[in-house]
Amino acid sequence: MQPQRDPGGLGLLLLSWSLLLFEAARAGRPAVSCPAACLCASNILSCSKQQLPNVPHSLPSYTALLDLSHNNLSRLRAEWTPTRLIHLQSLLLSHNHLNFISSEAFSPVPNLRYLDLSSNQLRTLDEFLFSELQALEVLLLYNNHIVAVDRCAFDDMAQLQKLYLSQNQISRFPLELVKEGAKLPKLTLLDLSSNKLKNLPLPDLQKLPAWIKNGLYLHNNPLHCDCELYQLFSHWQHRQLSSVTDFQEDLYCVSSKKLLNVFNLSFLNCSEYKERAWEAHLGDTLTIKCDTKQQGMTKVWVTPSNERVLDELANGTVTVSKDGSLHFRQVRVEDGGVYTCHATGDAFNETLSVELKVYNFTLHGHHDTLNTAYTTLVGCILSVVLVLIYLYLTPCRCWCRGVEKPSSHQGDSLSSSMLSTTPNHDPMVGGDKDDGFDRRVAFLEPAGPGQGQNGKLKPGNTLPVPEATGKGQRRMSDPESVSSVFSDTPIVV
Repeated sequence: MQPQRDPGGLGLLLLSWSLLLFEAARAGRPAVSCPAACLCASNILSCSKQQLPNVPHSLPSYTALLDLSHNNLSRLRAEWTPTRLIHLQSLLLSHNHLNFISSEAFSPVPNLRYLDLSSNQLRTLDEFLFSELQALEVLLLYNNHIVAVDRCAFDDMAQLQKLYLSQNQISRFPLELVKEGAKLPKLTLLDLSSNKLKNLPLPDLQKLPAWIKNGLYLHNNPLHCDCELYQLFSHWQHRQLSSVTDFQEDLYCVSSKKLLNVFNLSFLNCSEYKERAWEAHLGDTLTIKCDTKQQGMTKVWVTPSNERVLDELANGTVTVSKDGSLHFRQVRVEDGGVYTCHATGDAFNETLSVELKVYNFTLHGHHDTLNTAYTTLVGCILSVVLVLIYLYLTPCRCWCRGVEKPSSHQGDSLSSSMLSTTPNHDPMVGGDKDDGFDRRVAFLEPAGPGQGQNGKLKPGNTLPVPEATGKGQRRMSDPESVSSVFSDTPIVV
């Protein structure tokens, strides 16, 4: 006798098996299937060249690469994808018609590392446009119509390494992007070629480290020709930087509406570039960087005597810091010479030589130098004032004085300090007056018994008066006529 089957129990068993199979299938495959207009391969979605006016909805959350290039997308709004794509690392939106991107458009893709927005119709890059992309490493914006770049457009993008802005209409150099320690500390490539740049902040660019200048592309811009520009690119050429050596023929400038190669400016008579030596004075503290073309290189310094410089833990006056810089605690005369930096990296090795000149004296601070110059200037001004006082404010000479009363002969002396041109008013005894005025001559007599030191009269003594001869009479001068006589030559008074 066969047992009787229960059809209800069999149905329940089949239903249980179906549920188990469904859960297993759900756990083993994504909940959302590949969009109809896209081609899916594992975590790669290619929706290119489908004439799509909008981004397909219901994109799989596991997507790592999404290709939407060569479509008809014109706006990228904040809600372009309802699904948060936390695994998306590469987003390709090139060759569309994008003219608007919302500042919140990249919120659903916080881990994006590669973004291609090239060959679109973007005109401005607004502030905080890419601030949500804190993990982004490569950003392509070339071949757009970008005219203005907001200074805050690339804020909070500390991981960005390569930024392509070529073939746009940019006329202002975004210096804030390349200043060392600025917004993009890891930026090694900035392509600004084929724009509308006319003037560059040349002194600031010259101060940039070599690993930034090596990837700063400025060719095919209508730069203004001058010797400072020539010196800049000559230095880069001397260092064999890729930004110059790779596009040397495309580096030109404009002079009198003519395009000229930067290295063919002979009409300006620019001096040739020469690497300058570092200069220091006794006791100075000095740091010399090993300016390599690549970051993260291992650096070893060698002294002029071919000895390796130890690290900063050593007790010497010359050490190597953690970043590979050569540090002098107190510069000495014997520290002068040529130092060599040997740098090794993953891509290439590099050797740099730096010359140090040491002056055998100490240098005071800036304020002492300023005080010395100020003191010298004040001294010169005071000297001029004293000369003017001497010339214009000294007591009036005799010839500007009025007629004075004659002095008695008892007061005649050579101790007076002025020469007088006033004729003597005493009439000659037993003689006639000369026509117009009396001519009188004073002589220095040899020192006699009645004279003291330097020809001065001793008290109580008088000089003999010579007798009159001829028409006039030779007499002693008035008391205010002569104070000191410098020779035996007669002086007409």
